[in-house]
Amino acid sequence: MANKSKSKCLCCGEIFTADVRNRGRQKYCTNPTCRAAGKAARQRRWREQPQNQDYFRGPVHVERVRVWRAANPGYWRTHRRRRPSALQDALVPQLIEQVELLAQPPPPSAPPPALQDALSLQDPVLIGLIAHLTDSTLQDSIAATVRRLLQLGQDILSGGAGDAR
Repeated sequence: MANKSKSKCLCCGEIFTADVRNRGRQKYCTNPTCRAAGKAARQRRWREQPQNQDYFRGPVHVERVRVWRAANPGYWRTHRRRRPSALQDALVPQLIEQVELLAQPPPPSAPPPALQDALSLQDPVLIGLIAHLTDSTLQDSIAATVRRLLQLGQDILSGGAGDAR
């Protein structure tokens, strides 16, 4: 592949495939000891530069660190123990009252169930989505949309000649 390049690790001498994003700069493999050696080498090169030699010395830098520590109290105690936080919390399922279904289906001449009963059997996320898409919170409007979507889905799955749109 053109995007991959092989390199020899400067620490262990093994051949490794460099990361595509760093293929021109990556000199060490992903082995933890090699990564630590690479970090030490980078830090050594940084400290050897003339502008960085006194970075950690002198009254100016002591005051800079003192101000930073005052602005970040307790950082040194907690930053390594912190667990990465999720971008969003896990969804907690909502408990819905269980509705007992009738043992026998109602006769064909029976009236349709009340809107409250028909909607309580649906998933709240589905009801919320339908209400959002139709811009209506009226239960009769949502129930009509649910019936229409159900019929459309059944037509699609059965291969029936439903709406030609």
